[in-house]
Amino acid sequence: MIEVKVPELAESITEGTISEWLIKVGDKVEKGDNLVELETDKVNIEVSAENNGVIKELLKEPGDNVEVGEIIAYLGDASEEGSSSEQPSGESEEKAEAKSQEKETPEEAKSEQESSSHAAPDAAEEKSGTGRTVASPSARKLARELGVDLDKVQTQDPYGRVRPDDVKAHAESSKKEKEAPKQEKKQEKQPEKQAPAKDEFNGKPVERVKMSRRRQTIAKRLVEVQHTAAMLTTFNEVDMTAVMDLRKRRKDKFLEDNDVKLGFMSFFTKAVVGALKKYPRLNAEIQDKEMVLKKFYDIGIAVGSEEGLVVPVVRDADKLSFAGIESEISELAKKARDNKLSLDQLQGGSFTITNGGIFGSMLSTPILNAPQVGILGMHKIQWRPMAIDQDRMENRPMMYIALSYDHRIVDGSEAVSFLAKIKDLLEDPEQLLLEG
Repeated sequence: MIEVKVPELAESITEGTISEWLIKVGDKVEKGDNLVELETDKVNIEVSAENNGVIKELLKEPGDNVEVGEIIAYLGDASEEGSSSEQPSGESEEKAEAKSQEKETPEEAKSEQESSSHAAPDAAEEKSGTGRTVASPSARKLARELGVDLDKVQTQDPYGRVRPDDVKAHAESSKKEKEAPKQEKKQEKQPEKQAPAKDEFNGKPVERVKMSRRRQTIAKRLVEVQHTAAMLTTFNEVDMTAVMDLRKRRKDKFLEDNDVKLGFMSFFTKAVVGALKKYPRLNAEIQDKEMVLKKFYDIGIAVGSEEGLVVPVVRDADKLSFAGIESEISELAKKARDNKLSLDQLQGGSFTITNGGIFGSMLSTPILNAPQVGILGMHKIQWRPMAIDQDRMENRPMMYIALSYDHRIVDGSEAVSFLAKIKDLLEDPEQLLLEG
């Protein structure tokens, strides 16, 4: 038997949850075939087979927690499944038996029957003498196909010889014995699923749903951030007129040239990079008693999925064009929705942008994505009357923006200036070509 173990997942991940088995007992697999999908704190990972073989046993069920190095299944050696060094193939044995029967004369058959009758009362001695159960070639072949141990098969033959019907009966009996506990277990669980949980205070129906591993991790980390960081939020508002006019004029040509739409995220990413260059403490983190000022601009983009919020990272955003940023965000968002993000795509960001506006949010206070010390919140663009000067009012597309920051290393004046810089760059987007 070959042990299938949970492999090393990543430096910071030591355990996971069985999300789904991609194979079943009896399946033949080759090296590299995916066996199981594991849900970790950050991404889902598919574990592949390291050997060829046949699935013999699954030790864990979907929903079970497993640790790195733990055995989760057994794999039978494929080379042992179809061959045996102790005996010739069943087909050859059958042919040999048929041939010998054809050559037998009535006298020889009678002689063999007599010798068999002498051996019949002591079939057990014949087995112990040869070390093998007495069985017809066809029975041996059928036993190999069904995975039946001939030593455990009971026979009705008066001479103690195992026949194909005996093998079939044993296989069916074993199958029923294995299925019985599963059916009992299923029947025990069925009422629990059907009967709604009752609120212990007023007796009204409720539904209890176990939180996924990722949801539990998100909840834990968000609470930790609020307990370990001196988090504060400052606000501003941006007149999106210039950006919207530029998008309206250039979106068709942009799509034609780059095969990707010109969205708002590329403008905000460029604006964030420009502001981070001027206020580098927002692009840092705290390690013990030191500030680590990062000289790169890996911008995390928060993406909502069914399993919870994830933050894939756009690497070296300062070196990408608008088209490069839009393409990267589009690809990462699709992978997030399909649960196909790799750990590398989720680690190492230096600053995060989250867009609650796509869900209709007008204003929010985003929570830091630790160990980062800054996160920018975008919101819904809303047409509002704005004073152009003392005499004029105009309806303008306005967006509230929010910056949450860690006050331990970012001063209030620095945070306010950072947000004002983003406002300035977005209201005059031509500057992004120079500063973004």
